[in-house]
Amino acid sequence: MKSYLAAAIQMTSQPNLQKNLAEAEELIELAVRRGAELIGLPENFAFLGKEEEKLKEAKVVNEKSQKFLKTMAQRFQITILGGGFPVPVEGDSTKAYNTAILVDSSGTEVARYQKVHLFDVDVPDGNTYRESSTVMAGQNLPNIYPSEQFGNLGISICYDVRFPEIYRHLSHQGADVLFIPAAFTAFTGKDHWKVLLQARAIENTCYVIAPAQTGNHYERRYTHGHACIVDPWGTILADAGQEEGMVIAEIDPFRIQQVRRQMPSLQHRVFI
Repeated sequence: MKSYLAAAIQMTSQPNLQKNLAEAEELIELAVRRGAELIGLPENFAFLGKEEEKLKEAKVVNEKSQKFLKTMAQRFQITILGGGFPVPVEGDSTKAYNTAILVDSSGTEVARYQKVHLFDVDVPDGNTYRESSTVMAGQNLPNIYPSEQFGNLGISICYDVRFPEIYRHLSHQGADVLFIPAAFTAFTGKDHWKVLLQARAIENTCYVIAPAQTGNHYERRYTHGHACIVDPWGTILADAGQEEGMVIAEIDPFRIQQVRRQMPSLQHRVFI
């Protein structure tokens, strides 16, 4: 595996599917022009609105999101992660799965993950989030996708970042790169976002690619931004700040090997 460039895209998605997809396409094209071959879109990239509104639009958002990702992958000859969109639950019109999929350059879906940990939290800024009111929790831990071009890729979604066991599961399978697409709240993000990303990178000696949402999406819904790419030593290679756009960084397999020689903690695990 050779070194390559990866991009983490940062958006301010709205309750407007067509507008979001058009903006995502612009950012993907810009990332490709800058040399990115592996690109991640944030959680809720296609639609970020009230939970009941998202559920109502879930069928259309699901269909158009999947078509969009496959079209982008083929057009630009990239591998792309759609970091989270609603997929209706068969037989239950009140719930959808928060789903991330990875699509390769042929337009083929190669990995799928349904978010396991749901964000049911009363945030101290006065906002209350009840993701479980409209989202069905996934029942399976993610598996890595072994890519000759990009290494072993692991997928998670947003709130998962607070549960290190999911990343230990991925590293036990041999993960080299961990995707953590998010729509992290502005209040919690300022204190926890970067620390958690660095922790997941350090403890698993993996690169972390963390696409993000930023800014005001509707009413009082604000997200933190700061899409990041972090290296296996925990160094933040790129940080998007709070503006829409992207970050790009080199993913270097030699760096992974170097860090794992310097700090062989994965070899010293007692409990797996």
